[in-house]
Amino acid sequence: MSKDADLSASDNIDARIETLGGWRGDMLAQVRRLIREADPDVVEEWKWSNPVWSHGGIICTGEAYKAAVKTTFPKGATLADPSGLFNSSLEGNTRRAIDFREGDVIDEDAFKTLIRAAVALNLSA
Repeated sequence: MSKDADLSASDNIDARIETLGGWRGDMLAQVRRLIREADPDVVEEWKWSNPVWSHGGIICTGEAYKAAVKTTFPKGATLADPSGLFNSSLEGNTRRAIDFREGDVIDEDAFKTLIRAAVALNLSA
């Protein structure tokens, strides 16, 4: 059994944030906080060695790369994005993503609205 499997999803996410440190750890922690504020009933999962937030299905994932913290919405192409948060994975017909880079300021209200819309979409299916 791997170390990841020995920990709860929340513990794995805590560990990821701590391991990343710096701006990427801070960004992932902020993303997590905003998701929890937007949907207090969100379920944290640990899949594919990354954080996954779900409610009636996957809302989004949180991956960390060298130059970005990416939140991928598997049904993002279906969501309205009037604030233009999606800036990555724009080509396909299903998913959309947001790449948060060092120094980026998250539009918290728009991000929470997007989270709530993803939950509503999941629950409508």
